[in-house]
Formats: sequence, structure tokens, C-alpha cells
Amino acid sequence: MKALLAWLIIALASPVYGDELIYLGRFTWNEDQDYFGGFSGLEVSADGENFTVISDKGRILTGKFSRTEGVISAVKSSPLTLLKDTKGVPVARYQIDSEGLAIDNAGGIFVSFESQHRVWKYPAKNGKAKALGEHPDFRSFQNNSGLEALAIDENGLLYAVPERSGDIAKPFPVYLYKNGAWQQHFSIRRDGPFLPVGADFGPDGRFYLLERDFVWYGGFASRIRVFDVTEEGFSNEKTLLVTSFGTHDNLEGIAVWQDANGQTRLTMVSDDNFNLLQQTEFVEYALTPVAD
Repeated sequence: MKALLAWLIIALASPVYGDELIYLGRFTWNEDQDYFGGFSGLEVSADGENFTVISDKGRILTGKFSRTEGVISAVKSSPLTLLKDTKGVPVARYQIDSEGLAIDNAGGIFVSFESQHRVWKYPAKNGKAKALGEHPDFRSFQNNSGLEALAIDENGLLYAVPERSGDIAKPFPVYLYKNGAWQQHFSIRRDGPFLPVGADFGPDGRFYLLERDFVWYGGFASRIRVFDVTEEGFSNEKTLLVTSFGTHDNLEGIAVWQDANGQTRLTMVSDDNFNLLQQTEFVEYALTPVAD
């Protein structure tokens, strides 16, 4: 009972921000396009001006931010494009549940899919997919709880984290694509009901993990944890953000970059689940500059 009461107090309280985090603002995004919404993966260019998103309907879109006094004030975007499969034809209806997104320094686009759990690589957003193979664990994932979070480190190594671990006391496995094959040596500590939905490596080389929780009476809550990554695994865990339910919509995509003033920014996008009661929004936070 004490544990439940403590959780309810956290859930209904105001957002809890870490000492290093500053809320910058949000922007509600609407476009008059078929299949607009459901955005679950996000990448932002190194200068913070351009972005790429993918949706749960197998679509990809690129765009550009306009900012007023450092806060997103407008978005200009391209038409949504349906991803192609490994044969170069539009991805089939039963294969379209794209969730995770990562882009390497050469412009290669990596997308993870649920239902048929896999990761495909694209040379460009309208290009033909290349399958990266699979780890034996992929076949045991739940239908709607596959590889939600993708991130690429400075060495070009691809990391993938599934939405569920199988038990609330079991760590989340982390899969690494290296030398043409998937490996699983690392894991991330599971802490409470929050589930991974997005990840990125920041300009500081650390691994930023976006997590989500949901209750029907309050909406979505978000958490961001950050880790150092070494050959031994994930360490020096720190929680940067925990929001109360309903503070933001269903934040699923995260990108970490550095602005012209050297400040590290965290840009996130919400998945509205194509639900009229939800909205697509960009939300931004920044790390407080470290004092000299």
C-alpha cells in the first residue's frame, strides 16, 4: 500500500525536472496530408534545423524548423513517403509498423519495425531497403512490443532496445549490430513501469533513453535517462526528467543535438496514434550549461 501511495503521489504531482534540465517549449504540428500523424521516430540534424520522422504507417517525412528566440515557431515539411521493402516496392500493409529511427553520418537511414520484428537500412528515404538480419530473440517479442528505440554512436555502431523486457524486474536487453550481425551483451536496468520508446547518442557521447508510461485516467508520462556506454556496458545512470501524466502527449521519438551556443538540446515528437483526442507535438528541453 505504501508503494502504491508513493507512486500515485508521483503520478499526480507536477513535472519533476533534474537539476541539469530546462524546459524550452512545445509546438503543435498539423499538416493537411493523408496518413499524417503516428510519429514514433525522430532524427534532427547537427545544427537543429532539419529533421526526419517516421510514422506507425510506414511513412517517412523530412522537414525544417523555424525558431523564434530559440523556440520552435513553425515547421515546413515534405510530403509523407511510403517506405519501400527489400524488393523496392512500397512496403505491404502487414509490414508497415515502423517504430525506431536512426541516421548515420553517411546519411544511411535505419528503421525498426514491429509485428514482423526487423531492422531495415535505406540509402535514402525513397530507396530500396536492405535487411540487417535478426537476432534469435526477435522472434520471441510480443506483436506490438518490438524494437522501439534505435541509436547510432560516433563509431557508427547501431543499438536497438525493445519496448518490453518480459518482466518488471528484468532488465531491458540492448542489441548491437556489429560486423554484420546482431549481438546482445548489454542491458539497461528496468525501473518501474516506464517502457523504452526512443533513444539517441548526444554530442557528449552519452546514450539518452526516452521512456513512457500510461494510465487511462491521466494520459502519458515521460522519463529521460542518460548513460555512459563503454565496452563493459551501460553505467553512470542519471534521470534527467520525469513528468506527471498529461504534461505532454505520447512522446516517442527523441533527438539530441547542440545549438550554436554550445547548449545540448533534447527534441522530442509525440505519436498521436491517429486519435482525434491526441495531438502531434514537438517538445524541447535543454541541459543546463556546466559552470566553469
